[in-house]
Order: sequence, then structure tokens, then C-alpha cells
Amino acid sequence: MARKHRTFSSEFKFQVVMEVLTGAKRPAEVCREHQIADSVLSRWRQKLLEEGPRVFDRESPSEEHAGRIAELERVIGQLTLELAAAKKASDWLNSLR
Repeated sequence: MARKHRTFSSEFKFQVVMEVLTGAKRPAEVCREHQIADSVLSRWRQKLLEEGPRVFDRESPSEEHAGRIAELERVIGQLTLELAAAKKASDWLNSLR
């Protein structure tokens, strides 16, 4: 009988890997306890170690998007002004008729 594919939250993965990295539990013990394969634990551990340094990056995700947001707000403002001018021109042309 095939095993059902399970999904785990990022918090759970972090907690499991930290149990091993801090030495609180041995890898085999964690795998048995949570019924996960050792290859899965190894993948999670490798990913944490690779991406861990990005936790300390100076720019937060909100700062990364701040430039894009500012640009979009500028475009919205410009389009609003153009729309207002077009409405005034339309009203003026309609009043001439």
C-alpha cells in the first residue's frame, strides 16, 4: 500500500531540523518520532543551511518591493491626471454641441 503524500509547514520543518542541529535529539530519533525518511530530514537540513544566511540580509521583503510600489503609485497618479484632463476635454466638447 502506497503512502499518502504529506505536506509539512515551514515552521514544523524548522523545528525538526533545529532539534537535530542543537543536539537535542539524534537524526534517527527525530525521523522515527515524526515518521519521516532520513533523506527528507537531510534535504530540510541542507536547505536551512543554504538559505540561513539570507535571514540576516539587510533588506526585508517589504523594502525590496518598496521601489516597485513607488513606481506603480507614480503611474497611477499620472493616469489619474490624464483621465481627469480627458473628462474635462470631453465635457468641453459636449458643451460646444
